[in-house]
Parts: sequence; structure tokens; C-alpha cells
Amino acid sequence: MRKTVSNKGILVSLLFISSWIVSTILLMQWQVKFSNPLLYVFILLQMHLYTGLFITAHDAMHGTVASNKTINNAVGYLTTFLYAAFWYPQLLTKHHKHHSHVHTEEDPDYHHGSFWAWYIRFIRNYLSIWQVVFMAALFNILKIWIPQTNLILFWVVPSLLSTLQLFYFGTYQPHKGEHDNQYHSRSQKKNHVFAFFSCYFFGYHTEHHASPGTPWWMLWKAR
Repeated sequence: MRKTVSNKGILVSLLFISSWIVSTILLMQWQVKFSNPLLYVFILLQMHLYTGLFITAHDAMHGTVASNKTINNAVGYLTTFLYAAFWYPQLLTKHHKHHSHVHTEEDPDYHHGSFWAWYIRFIRNYLSIWQVVFMAALFNILKIWIPQTNLILFWVVPSLLSTLQLFYFGTYQPHKGEHDNQYHSRSQKKNHVFAFFSCYFFGYHTEHHASPGTPWWMLWKAR
């Protein structure tokens, strides 16, 4: 399938970036009460929006956010930084290596091991010490003005949960075990509602590898 040249991806990316920014600002001011069930709903909402940031960056890696390369890459730089101060060029290189060498020793996303061993390798492969130092410093600066509880519950926890969401639905489930196709991947059963909330349709993973130029918001049609 040909790569999309539509700029609808810009509007979709702006929707998720602005939603994450507005949600984060509002929740930094919210009065936390652990007895309030909304607290846990908001944490899950933030997790989902964090995952949306990374999925947007992923679309940028495949050039499907905007037909203009400068705008497309700018969105990639912004969303990876907002997610957890990731360096977009590094993620870009490794992700395309995943597509070129899927399910091999050269695949940075693949590991022949248990869930947790694979997850830890996955995180270590992408996380740098400078990134950790920067995020720790930023946390200590922000807590001067923002309650530490809010920072932990709506900034730290959702981002960590998001890594599990992305890994489980976007890497582990699609690529674990053996497969009978050239993309060494499988897709979850067809259920668009679950597919969206689990990982923005990336459970339809064989379809993504078969057509990496299809943006996330069109993957449901491929399935």
C-alpha cells in the first residue's frame, strides 16, 4: 500500500498533542483524593494519551503525519520529547531497523525470552542515562510549583504504564513465538473498539508491517 500523502495526520497529531497538554495541565492542579474513583480513571486517561503521543511519533517515523518532511519530523521530535525526552533520530533509526530485520538478532525490538526479560531489554535498549538524568532534574524543578503527588500520579505513573501498554500490545503479543508469514507477526482478533483502546489499532500488527505507510487511524480498515 502506498504511503498516504494526506495531511489529515497533522490534525490528528495536533488533537493528541493538545489533549495531552490540556489534560496534564489540568491534572497538575487537581485535588488528589485516593478515595475518589475518578483518580484512577484520570490515570488511565493519561496513560492512553501518553501512548497516543508515542503512536503519533511512530507515524512520523513512517512519514505519515505530514507530506512536508520538515513538519512531519518536527512532530516526531516534539512528541518523543514530550513522551519522555527521547531523541527522535535514535528512535527513527532503531524502528526502521526493526522493520528491516524483524524477529532476528539485529531486530532491536525482539528478544527470545520471558515477558519481563524482554520488557527490561526493550526499555534498556531505548533509554539513555542522560534521558533519565534530564527527567529526574525536570521532576525536581517542577515539584517547586506542582504538588509532588500530582506529578507522580499524572506524569510519572502514566508514562511508565504507557511503556507497558506499548510493549505488550505493540511488540510482545504481535512478535512472540513463531509465525507463518514474512513479517513474523500476528494480529489480534478483529474488534475495533478494543483495538483502539488497547494500543491505537497496533494490535493489527501484521497489517502494519505489510503496510507501514498506513497511519494508525487508518489501520482498522486494513484489518
